[in-house]
Amino acid sequence: MEPETQTTPEPTNTPATITTAKNNWLLPATVLVGFAMIAAAIYFSGGGGTPQALNFDTDQPSQEQPTEDIRPIDEDDHIRGNPNAPIVFVEYSDYDCPFCKRFHDTMNQIMDEYGADGKVAWVYRHLPLEQLHPNAPKIAEASECVAELGGNDAFWEFSDLIFDERGTNEPTDMTALPGYAAEVGVDQAEFTACLDEGRYADRVEQDLSDGAAAGIQGTPHTFVQVGGQQGTINGAQPYEVVQQLTENLLAQIEGTE
Repeated sequence: MEPETQTTPEPTNTPATITTAKNNWLLPATVLVGFAMIAAAIYFSGGGGTPQALNFDTDQPSQEQPTEDIRPIDEDDHIRGNPNAPIVFVEYSDYDCPFCKRFHDTMNQIMDEYGADGKVAWVYRHLPLEQLHPNAPKIAEASECVAELGGNDAFWEFSDLIFDERGTNEPTDMTALPGYAAEVGVDQAEFTACLDEGRYADRVEQDLSDGAAAGIQGTPHTFVQVGGQQGTINGAQPYEVVQQLTENLLAQIEGTE
């Protein structure tokens, strides 16, 4: 496999894909219309299909791919914002993916704007593409060690540091991980012991398997959940696109109340 190019990537032009998934009940039709009335970069495509293996040739997912229901959000998930928010973004991401770094910034902007008043929540799940980013699985394990030792807030602060402290096409400095853990309030010795013993290797592998079963073929890949409906944002869409999607869905939700 050819190594990833080291030139700075241009913002992705991969369109976001909004697909409705199978569900036990349906939101009012006006909310469904909200998924369709977005910028041209977002569109409906047929759901269902057979899950495919991850595409390790690129970080970015293909433009069209099958989408199956993902596992329900539970107490083991890392949630930023109101767990009962009307709109929930469930992102599958890779800490060393350049596009994931950009989308992490976008989602932090979304949370700054909509998370404080409980309108939006963000769930982070692991999809380390080891063939492209050899250290990504271990970084994901490190984040889980931080979560165990420092809690949910420490997990998110650690994740922010991982993305913020590296250049777009630079791999994470693995020697800096204990320092990042200490910076978010975690004991370095306990963190190192957790990471060295591979305590969360199975947890990371489970997220990876869940993502593959859902048909994800690249990162970042984000599921948008509104009640019983599920759509997807395919790739590292810019803030303006995600913000427009959020505004439109909120308007539709408020119109049904």
